[in-house]
Amino acid sequence: MSEEVSDHTPRGPDVIRTHKRGIWLLKNPATNKGLAFTPEERDVFGLHGLLPATVLPIERQVELEIEHLHEKATDLEKYIDLAGLLHRNEVLFYRVLVEHLQELMPIVYTPTVGEACQRFSHIVRDMRGLWLTPDDQARIPEVLRNYPYQDIRLIVVTDNERILGLGDLGAGGMGIPVGKLALYVAGAGIHPSKVLPVSLDVGTNNESLLDDPHYVGHRAPRITGRDYDDFIEAFVEGVCEVFPRALLQWEDFHKRNAFSILEKHRRRLPSFNDDIQGTAAVAVAGVLAALRITKQTMGEQRIVFLGAGEACTGIAGLFAAAMREEGASEEAIRASRLVFDSKGLLRESDDIADPHKKALAAPRDVLSRYGLAGDDATSPEDAIRAMKPTVLVGATATPGTFTREMIEEMARHVERPVVMPLSNPTSKAECSAEEAIAWSGGRALVATGSPFDDVEHEGERHVIGQANNVFIFPGVGMGTIVAEAREVDESFFLVAARELAAAVGEERLAVGALLPEQSRLREASARVASAVLRHAIERGLARDGLDPAVADREIAAASWFPDYIPLEAAGDD
Repeated sequence: MSEEVSDHTPRGPDVIRTHKRGIWLLKNPATNKGLAFTPEERDVFGLHGLLPATVLPIERQVELEIEHLHEKATDLEKYIDLAGLLHRNEVLFYRVLVEHLQELMPIVYTPTVGEACQRFSHIVRDMRGLWLTPDDQARIPEVLRNYPYQDIRLIVVTDNERILGLGDLGAGGMGIPVGKLALYVAGAGIHPSKVLPVSLDVGTNNESLLDDPHYVGHRAPRITGRDYDDFIEAFVEGVCEVFPRALLQWEDFHKRNAFSILEKHRRRLPSFNDDIQGTAAVAVAGVLAALRITKQTMGEQRIVFLGAGEACTGIAGLFAAAMREEGASEEAIRASRLVFDSKGLLRESDDIADPHKKALAAPRDVLSRYGLAGDDATSPEDAIRAMKPTVLVGATATPGTFTREMIEEMARHVERPVVMPLSNPTSKAECSAEEAIAWSGGRALVATGSPFDDVEHEGERHVIGQANNVFIFPGVGMGTIVAEAREVDESFFLVAARELAAAVGEERLAVGALLPEQSRLREASARVASAVLRHAIERGLARDGLDPAVADREIAAASWFPDYIPLEAAGDD
C-alpha cells in the first residue's frame, strides 16, 4: 500500500500511480478491483490468467458480497466476512457499506463489534492499523512512519481500557478504532488513505486475556501513574511530529484518564473525546428534536442522569451550553439537573474526589427547591417524584437501571417524557425501548444507544431513533479537517447537535423518532460538516481563505465516494 497519492485533500487521489504488477496489485486492498479490472488494465498490469475471464462492474460485486453476507448464520460471522473484504478490497468494502448502511452498521459497529473485540485474538485474520506498546516509547515516531500512508488527517486511538460497556479488552479494543474509522469513511467520505487506527497497547488487567495462550496483545499488567502519563506524552509528541495535520479522536479511555488527557492535549493538536463530546452532541440533538414535538424550550427541561462518567458529564455540560445560548441563567442551569453515580445522588456537600463529578453535584439550594436537602438517601425514584424531570438519561452499562416505577412516575407529570437508555451494546441498555414505551403508556419519546426494533403499543407504531455517535463524529471530523482548525472548540458540538436535530424529518418525528435513519448518514454527516466548517470560519478557527458562504461546496468537494479509479503504471521496480 505504498502507491503515490496524487493530491492532499481528505477526498484522496483521482488516479493511483503504481510500480506494482500482477499478484501484488491483487494482494493490495487499496488497488485490488477483483473481477472489475478491465481487459485493458489486465494487459497493462500483467493480470491475464490471474483472474477468470469475466469482468464484473462494482455494482454486481456489491450484489455478490451481500449475497455472501446473507448466507452467514450469525452477526459475528458477518463481521468476520466484512473484515476479510476490507483486507482484500477497500473500495468494494466501503461501497457495500455505503449502500447498505442501515443493515450493516450494527455489524460493523455496535452491538456486534463488542463481541468481536471480546473474541479478537481468536477471530482476527489480518492486522490493521498501528500497535504501540511501552517497549516502543522511545521510538514512537519511527513506528508511526512504518504506516504505509503518511498524509494522515484523522487518527482514532484507544488504550483499550473501557471498550463500550465491556471494560478492559486489551488488544481486542483495536476493533473500535477500526470500526469508527470505517464509519468516518462511509459516513463522511474521508478517504481510507487519510485515516489511521491506533491501539495504545499498554497491557491489560483482564486476567482471562493474560491466561489465554492465543492472546495477541502486550502480555503484561497495565502501566499506570507516571509511566502511563509519560507514554501518552510520547505518543502525542510523535503524532505532532509525524502527522502534523491530523485530527485525533480519543476513544474508550477510562474516565480516570479521559478527562485529563483531553484537557491536557486538546490545544496542542486538534483532538476530542467521542465518549464525552460526541455522546453529548447526539443526546442533546435528540432532546432538541423532541422539543420540536413538545413545543418547549431548552430552558423548560429538567434532567435526571443515572451515571456520572464520561457520557453523562459531557451531556450535562453541552445541555448547559444549549440552555445558556438560549439565555437561561446559571441558577436555572444548576437547577435543571440531578445526577446519580453508583453511590447515589451527587450532593455539593459530599466528599467527592473526581473533579468532573464535583461539577455535577447539586447545590443545597437546588436540593431544598426539590425537597431533597435532608440527609436521607435519595433514590432515583425519589428524585423523579420530587423534580418531575422531562428527560431521563442513563449511561451506566447496567441493564435494568431504568425501572418501571421511574418511567411511570415521569409519565404522571410529563405528557411526552424523553427517555434515553444510552449504554451499549444492547445487553447493557438501562431498559429496552419496548419497556420505556409500555411503562409510559405509549407517551415516551425514546432514543437508545443501541439499535432497537420499532415498538407496537396499543395499535400505534413507535420508531426508535438510535442516539448513535455516528451521527456526530464523522461530520465534526470532516468539518474540522476541511477547516484545518487549530483546535476542536466545544462549540463545534453544540453546532453539530442543532444541525442534527434539524435533519430529523417531520415524518420521523410523527412516529416518535428523535434521530434520522441510519441510511441517511452521509446526508446528515454532510450537513453537520458544513455547519461545523461555517462555524469554524466565523469563529476564526479555520485556515485563511475559506468562505462560509460556500461551506457546503467545500465539504462536497472534499468527500470521497467509493468507486474504482484509474491505475497508471509508474514504471518497473
